[in-house]
Amino acid sequence: MDFTESEEQALFRRQIVEFARARLNSGVKERESSGTFDRAGFLACAEIGLLGLPVPEAYGGLGQGVVSSMIAMEALGYGAEDQGLAFAVNTQLWTCEVPILHFGTEAQKQRYLPKLVTGELIGGHATTEPNSGSDAYAMETKAELKDGVWILNGNKTFITNAPIADVLIIFASTGESKGFGGGITAFLVETDQKGVQIGPPLKKMGLKTSPMAEVHLEDVVVPPEMVLGKKGGGAAIFSSEMEWERSCLFACHLGAMARQLEKCVEYAKERKQFGQAIGKYQAISHRLANMKLRIEMARPMLYKVGWLKDQGQRAVLEAAIAKLYVSEAYVQSSLDAVQIFGGYGYMEEYDVERMLRDAVGSVLYSGTSDIQRNIIARWLGL
Repeated sequence: MDFTESEEQALFRRQIVEFARARLNSGVKERESSGTFDRAGFLACAEIGLLGLPVPEAYGGLGQGVVSSMIAMEALGYGAEDQGLAFAVNTQLWTCEVPILHFGTEAQKQRYLPKLVTGELIGGHATTEPNSGSDAYAMETKAELKDGVWILNGNKTFITNAPIADVLIIFASTGESKGFGGGITAFLVETDQKGVQIGPPLKKMGLKTSPMAEVHLEDVVVPPEMVLGKKGGGAAIFSSEMEWERSCLFACHLGAMARQLEKCVEYAKERKQFGQAIGKYQAISHRLANMKLRIEMARPMLYKVGWLKDQGQRAVLEAAIAKLYVSEAYVQSSLDAVQIFGGYGYMEEYDVERMLRDAVGSVLYSGTSDIQRNIIARWLGL
């Protein structure tokens, strides 16, 4: 494995960091306080190509591989203080565009990908339900074939982008024997269809600028040409998109951790107690050293996933390992940042507490830490 960046990749990284600092950070505190999604920033991300990273040029995208997409997301996380916006961007990319790209028919690709790439359409996916979170195969949303069309009924919750989405990939039970090879089917559903009701935005601990809501489905008619992939193939689609999300989304978190460390080092040099900078005290310097250690440990884990996928290999185990480590490292480093800033770290003014609140969700979405450990244990034959 060689993770040396090409000149083109290095230039793209710098361009994204500069773009994010110039276009995405103004007013972030106000948006976070009010829970407002930055639609203008989202469209700006589309203009620079971020919404088309993995999408081939034939559909308006950049046609980038996984490693290049990870580099871009790491740069976005480093440059953008609005991690809710970055989360919304990642949600559209890895849980809507990538599944359509890899499993969709040519008609589905032509219908959705060009408009998703430009930001004209916003997308997401809906798997989680009130009684079916980690136990995805227990989902109660049903899809029944009647008179040649599918009828969807059920409720989804914690659906990122739902309040702003134009199209969602809805996962529903279609009655086959349950398990990885069957039981769940994916459907492309436009949110203005009759029977689709989006609930009010949910109030969250962090990532407040990333809108999330419940989705209610009542006798929603879906024609057979809107089945994504094959009947009973929903689990394979979900597994595939999670490899992308557990690498590219968490590369965004890696970038945020690097920005966080720089902020803490700067503060530790400036803040003085007992006659010297607090960074001179071992209690502080060791926290900073551990933050750096986590970043350097996380990067090769993540990029190994991208490298494997660019080689055409599966990376289920490696993605689970990377997601588990990065998410827990992100939370711990955020806690360390609050400790380094002390009382100021508890105040909104310094943004440190917001970074902690944003980080906590990472141990929950894309599969909880416990689920990642289950995946790793299963690969060990347990």
